[in-house]
Amino acid sequence: MKASAELGSNLQSVLVDLIELHVQGKQAHWSVVGKNFRDLHLQLDEIIDDARLFSDELAERMRALDALPDGRSETVTATTHLPKFPDGEVDTTETVDLVTTRLNATVDNIRAVHDAVDEEDPTSADLLHGFIEKLEQYAWMVSAENRTPRKPTSKSPTKPAGKA
Repeated sequence: MKASAELGSNLQSVLVDLIELHVQGKQAHWSVVGKNFRDLHLQLDEIIDDARLFSDELAERMRALDALPDGRSETVTATTHLPKFPDGEVDTTETVDLVTTRLNATVDNIRAVHDAVDEEDPTSADLLHGFIEKLEQYAWMVSAENRTPRKPTSKSPTKPAGKA
């Protein structure tokens, strides 16, 4: 199978975001400071490793479809959907928010092209599906660092099971 221009463009769009997620993840990894530094530092390593793996899998899929992936820095910078990462040291709380935003932006773009990709090439869509699943899991896990527990919404006190 040979990819259409639209399929190649859609996959390229995801590729640059995965590359940028990897690069920005590394920047966050190097510049994070503050409470729970070590845990976040190690968690970023996992995200970085997967983003790099996903970009390689996607680029190789593109080549299998006779599409040419473009991971050059100028292409990534010009076409990514991810916002620029700040320079300097970044507090862990802010890093959590920054990384969560970037994970969500990557997923949003993948979801935006998924159906069109699936229509032409279900195999590539399956790859994207796996990326979504893992990146959403990371977004949940990272964002949990800054969350506080929700309060129950019930106005009546909870009764023990079996009691009237």
